Amino acid sequence: METILRVARSDRRRPAPVRFAECEKWPKGHTFGRIGPVRGPPAHRPALVRRRERIARPGDDHRGAECGARGGGWGGRDTEPGRAGELMKIGIIGAGNIGGNLTRRLTALGHEVSVANSRGPETLAALAEETGATPVTVARAARGAEIVVVTIPFKKVPDLPAGLFDEAAEGFAVIDTGNYYPRERDGRIAGVEDEGLTESRWTERHLGHPVVKAFNGTYAQDILDRHRPAGAADRMALPVAGDDAVAKKTVRALIEELGFDTVDAGGLDESWRQQPNTPVYGLREGVDAVTKALAEASPTRPEAFRG
Repeated sequence: METILRVARSDRRRPAPVRFAECEKWPKGHTFGRIGPVRGPPAHRPALVRRRERIARPGDDHRGAECGARGGGWGGRDTEPGRAGELMKIGIIGAGNIGGNLTRRLTALGHEVSVANSRGPETLAALAEETGATPVTVARAARGAEIVVVTIPFKKVPDLPAGLFDEAAEGFAVIDTGNYYPRERDGRIAGVEDEGLTESRWTERHLGHPVVKAFNGTYAQDILDRHRPAGAADRMALPVAGDDAVAKKTVRALIEELGFDTVDAGGLDESWRQQPNTPVYGLREGVDAVTKALAEASPTRPEAFRG
């Protein structure tokens, strides 16, 4: 959810990152020592036992990689194997409220983040200094990425460069955080209003790759302030929609790592249930309330959200 929020930069400086290599199958709780940087692009590393470069931070000397995750299923938490506990290369296209705060949280968790905006990497120096993320051009944002987050104004999606995902990692997932605001920003878009496409289906067609819809109804500041450990009574749940079961599982595992429960909202053709002005949009509640709100949504687009 786009909001006009200013996030004050902390005056505190992070310690210089020390890079360690970590095997995805390292036993939980195993103490790992410095074994040198991992070199070469992801394509040149074995997929199942890839040794990832990670940022070691104070207090994590004894934290190993746990090769488990959460899977899919309507209205509940996941238990099937997936990708939770893995450190990934993530590309973020868009450095506004949502993109900026995802950059902050994902780098804090140790993921390798590249971030891009429409104005060029030189305008992202402050965010890079604050987080350790790598500022890049939009054309390079997906290079080697296992997850790509597209978080730009809806009307700007067709302007993204051709071949955007040509150098992404095999099996990469795309997260779409966008919303269609025809009267406030985007103007009338025929594919949504005349063809009846859901907003994320329209985005998917322009990107030419399956997308997973998430974070579109989340307040940007909540990404920083309202994450909670698993099992906390006040842990929020986010709806997640998409057709690709593997990609959805990957995205849900990442969201749960960020400190939020997830609810499977169905495929992209059902993703109208979480579009603007639906009961779940902006909802700060848990799994049960989010599941109920999704069920109560209407497929009719409100007049206020027509161009």
